[in-house]
Amino acid sequence: MHIGLIGGIGPAATAAYYLKLSDRCRAAGVPLDLTIVNTDIQVLACNAQAYRRDDQARVYADVITRLAASGAEVAAITSIGGSFCEDETRAMSSLPLISAFGALDDHFANQGIASVGILGTETVMQSHLYGRMEKTRTVVPDGQIAEVGQAYVETALAGRANDAQRDLFFTAGRRMVDEMGADAVVLAGTDLGLAFDGQDPGYPVIDTIDVHVDQLFLLASGALKLQDLSL
Repeated sequence: MHIGLIGGIGPAATAAYYLKLSDRCRAAGVPLDLTIVNTDIQVLACNAQAYRRDDQARVYADVITRLAASGAEVAAITSIGGSFCEDETRAMSSLPLISAFGALDDHFANQGIASVGILGTETVMQSHLYGRMEKTRTVVPDGQIAEVGQAYVETALAGRANDAQRDLFFTAGRRMVDEMGADAVVLAGTDLGLAFDGQDPGYPVIDTIDVHVDQLFLLASGALKLQDLSL
């Protein structure tokens, strides 16, 4: 199956999706048919901050039309924060939209993870992953949401994490595990790998990109069919 990715939101996350998906396909001997269309993280940031869901959905719909013209059979948004308008995008989309939310909820349940702490944008944390987790209890770093959200946006825009940002993310995650009962912390911002990759924060971490890429790989390989997904 030809996979279409909406990229650039942010660039580091797009690169991670590409590298991880291509590595999975290479290791399995599966040819990867993939198209990425870039979009503007600054436009996304402005629309997300103002919660202009229809405006951002129209941006995505245009990108998805271009993906379809390239031969893509499905599309995916390479950003959890950027998925705030997922329902609106799906209504306008010319291709099936493969969501990370269902993949995450199923993954947590299958792994016996009853409660997760959320790190990501301010909106993602405040909304508890937009209320999409049906099988999993979610907690957020109360009292630090604005600070963590701002640090995340700065990290995504810069394409790197500094020591102060990394320490803030790690500490917020530790609070959710030690004080709020989280079994693991989910990186619900697809650029958080800039802070966590190659690091051991001292508690279990689940990267949204890994879970989403697993599902995209199964589609690319033909092991998973669209009709088996709840779109």
